[in-house]
Amino acid sequence: MPEHGIFCDESLTNGPPSWALTHSAAPHDHIQITGGAIGIGVPLATGAALACPDRKVLALQADGSGAYTLQGLWTQARERLNVVTLIFANRRYEILRGELAKVGANAPGVNASRMLDLDDPALDWVKLAGGFGVEADAVDTAEELDRALEDALQGSGPRLIQMNMP
Repeated sequence: MPEHGIFCDESLTNGPPSWALTHSAAPHDHIQITGGAIGIGVPLATGAALACPDRKVLALQADGSGAYTLQGLWTQARERLNVVTLIFANRRYEILRGELAKVGANAPGVNASRMLDLDDPALDWVKLAGGFGVEADAVDTAEELDRALEDALQGSGPRLIQMNMP
């Protein structure tokens, strides 16, 4: 976490462990999703970068909810905003699976499962970001993530890193 950075979090099911790790990070601000606002992550990070152009914004974004508002990447590119977006690419709407379980629908059928999966076809965030003018990488390991994140934080302008989840 860069000192005085802004941490925007819409990582949903993958976020809580990440957030806990920031407790020992350099001083920063933390902006979190509001309840039920699926898709707010990309616009939230864009707004933070516009409001504070001298600060680096680190955005944690779930792939399913990020698809709701991915056109915000174009604004980040056009305005050359200092946003690094980390996409948790688990290729499904995990938060919605959790909501189904809460109401007792633990084993959705084939058609319901297809509506909750993002793997046929899989979203390719590197290509999507590139189409909006944002440089992007995909990583499969913690070591690859470390290198890509270090490079992104040292650069300027928007970057996106697709973290492929097992």
